[in-house]
Amino acid sequence: MTSATITSVDVMTIQAQLPAPVIFGEWIMRSREFALVRVRTDRGVDGLMYTLTRDGAVAEQIRKTIAALYVGTTIDDRERTFTVAWRRSLASHAAGIGLRALSIVDLACWDAAAKLRDLSIAGLLGGHNEPMPATAIIGYPPGTMGPEETGAQTAVLYAAGWRRFKAPIGGAAERSAARLRAARAAAPDAWLGMDAAWVYEDVETAASFIESIPDVGLGWFEDIFPPGDAGILRQLRDRIEVPIAMGDEQGGSYFPEALIAAGAVDVVRVDLTCMGGLTRGRRVIDQALAAGLDFAPHMFPHVHSQVLAALGYADRPIEWGIPDTGVHPMDDPLPQPVILDGGLMAPLPELPGFGHMVDIDWVRSQPHDDPVGILADLG
Repeated sequence: MTSATITSVDVMTIQAQLPAPVIFGEWIMRSREFALVRVRTDRGVDGLMYTLTRDGAVAEQIRKTIAALYVGTTIDDRERTFTVAWRRSLASHAAGIGLRALSIVDLACWDAAAKLRDLSIAGLLGGHNEPMPATAIIGYPPGTMGPEETGAQTAVLYAAGWRRFKAPIGGAAERSAARLRAARAAAPDAWLGMDAAWVYEDVETAASFIESIPDVGLGWFEDIFPPGDAGILRQLRDRIEVPIAMGDEQGGSYFPEALIAAGAVDVVRVDLTCMGGLTRGRRVIDQALAAGLDFAPHMFPHVHSQVLAALGYADRPIEWGIPDTGVHPMDDPLPQPVILDGGLMAPLPELPGFGHMVDIDWVRSQPHDDPVGILADLG
């Protein structure tokens, strides 16, 4: 049977512990909270998906508004149900926490749809997993990993075959520059990007930093200013030659239209776990390509590698956190990439749905809130 009725939409949260606080200016992360959704069906098949809550009330939004709209609908009608839930409460679900919550419910429905057909998510989308460029997120935790440690970490990864790296801003400008130079010295011919984590407030400061490191050869400058001002981003783009990437954690109202209309970016960042799942998130990709812009996914490698390969975008880089460094802890115990020649990752195994997405033992080891007993049901 490939058709099934949704009987419940449940959610739990996990407080992933970090080896050290992640500090980006006023943004200080002492843990990373994830919301895990389970969509149950009357065929005994469950769909699962998770996202970062970014300390927002994702679980509450699902319990309060979204779950009731899905229960009683069919998995085959998942795109229509998403649209109904989206339009039923546009003030809450068109952007922000509401869209983030709706996104993971949508992805869990797609996971269930693939499992009901005994297909991988790539197979359900008409494709298959393929080798893809892999980006290692280096330099974490940024507050405690200095230039020497960053260079040493990069050297180990480079020797293992990685050819793409991205480092976050690491405090003062001089320290951030030194970390990037250490990574470049360890990987002289690799692609190297920088995540500014939205810490900059003005064009002059951001541009001056980039102009101080021409020797690094940055592949892109990412998430420079807080979201919401495409005009200042355009001013920076006019000032520097390094490509600008923007869009992490955004989505919803006027995204990416505002960035496109202002000519503010070279690369639109895409995250299906907060931009509308598969049902609406693909619209972001279509808009970026129609505008002649590139796009690249944000983290969640087990989701984005399978979806994008199936949709014909196997040339897009997939981001991987280094296990036990605090980048993306919920991914750490999941299947990790096998790096091939040229820095490509081998295709992930094609298992039903999105495959192995939850390590139960790891989740149990972290502080969590599981009021309906999802973990007990998973085994």
